[in-house]
Amino acid sequence: MVDVAVNGYGTIGKRVADAVALQDGMDLVGVAKTKPNFEARNAVERGYPLYAAVKERADEFADAGIDTAGTVGEMLERAEVVIDACPSGVGAQNASMYDDHDVKAVFQGGEDDAVAERSFNASANYGDCVGADSVRVVSCNTTGLLRVLHPLERDHGIGKVRATLVRRGGDPSQHGRGPINDILPNPITIPSHHGPDVRTVMDVDITTTGFKVPATLMHVHSLNVETEASRAEVIETLEDESRVRFVEPDDRVSSTAEIKEMMLDEGRPRGDAWENMVWRDSVSVEDGELYLFQAIHQESDVVPENVDAVRAIAGTADRDESVRATNETLGI
Repeated sequence: MVDVAVNGYGTIGKRVADAVALQDGMDLVGVAKTKPNFEARNAVERGYPLYAAVKERADEFADAGIDTAGTVGEMLERAEVVIDACPSGVGAQNASMYDDHDVKAVFQGGEDDAVAERSFNASANYGDCVGADSVRVVSCNTTGLLRVLHPLERDHGIGKVRATLVRRGGDPSQHGRGPINDILPNPITIPSHHGPDVRTVMDVDITTTGFKVPATLMHVHSLNVETEASRAEVIETLEDESRVRFVEPDDRVSSTAEIKEMMLDEGRPRGDAWENMVWRDSVSVEDGELYLFQAIHQESDVVPENVDAVRAIAGTADRDESVRATNETLGI
């Protein structure tokens, strides 16, 4: 049994905590929050021990009528592995605290890759991360790219990759983020950070560009990959990937909003799409180049990767065992 703590209980942290709580080989020893909001109250209602992430603000929870089990330092005393789901940049500030408490750490893709020993993706480099003291689960977009590129490289070999990322302006709850009524090249320079991020896990010739648009639900990728594989071979490879799901013609789904609605109708918690959602009709190969469109749910696609990262650094399962267990508990 691996004792797991989650530091940061927001968009990613609450989803990761729920996933960890479902695992037979893991015990969720606590979650930490900086402020006593509805998420903190929900954590207590779910039976998760709640800790104050900032010691000086611990009294705020009591004032709000929310019981806590102590401070984040006390939570780390109970943990073997901590999943840091704090806002970008905060994880790097927390790294020394994790070292002081001698706990292994899983960071998120918002941190620089130097924060951990290795960047992590379950499909591409699980074995390289077994036993590490710290790993960084790459970002939602990088995760989505690796889930397609790694199996294609493994089965068929690939050449140059070009990816255009159409990125949501903010998550649904991020009311203060834009852009509003605007389309932003992000960044204006080439490449976007996603291509270099892919290369922290996988050796591939990739160039990425990005745009931010006035949407909140999901990202969309347009991929162009040099390969000798046929369309049928590409589809066969991706059909064997449990975290790649085809949007079928009969689904009559042509937008990210409809994908979210489909996930809600299927009973997915929070309408989450843990898999890459690839439009089957978009897959085409012309003159040795593959084209496809995929939607990436930025709030949830890294959730199963975080669970697998815990097993990798704890050394409790190999890749296939971990992916199978994670998928079964989540319902993938």
